[in-house]
Amino acid sequence: MTKRFLILVVAAFAVYGGAKWRSHHARSADESTPALDRLWVDHFPANPRDEISVFLALTDEPIGIFQTASQWRGKYEIFQHETNGDEARIVYPATGERETVRIRARKCDENGWEYCLEVKGASRGVKKYYSMEGWEVGSIDAAAPKLRSVFATSK
Repeated sequence: MTKRFLILVVAAFAVYGGAKWRSHHARSADESTPALDRLWVDHFPANPRDEISVFLALTDEPIGIFQTASQWRGKYEIFQHETNGDEARIVYPATGERETVRIRARKCDENGWEYCLEVKGASRGVKKYYSMEGWEVGSIDAAAPKLRSVFATSK
């Protein structure tokens, strides 16, 4: 279970490469938002059928993903975004829908998590996500052993 689930989580990072060419929006003036360029999940899976929610938004190419998946199945929606501080204007290209979302990331110490993310106003995903040190975009290879050990403890 652990290896397959790790592959699933890492797949969220693959969105960057696969959808990079799709984005035509300019970069946001404020790229320092700590919510961006980091993998976020709502919880560790309790078993192979337990679905988790994933959020990832990138700054290099302003795209992101809301994903819900278990080890065995999943669904996702890619979006384009423009951020300014804690506000993100999101466009879902598949439907043309638009919304303004507030994203607030902070360091925290909740049930072993190191970072907390609150998402307000989004019609997709969940309202609260968590992350760990080393889950930044570009560091997933370095974080893989830590991810494996974390998910290995999930039963």
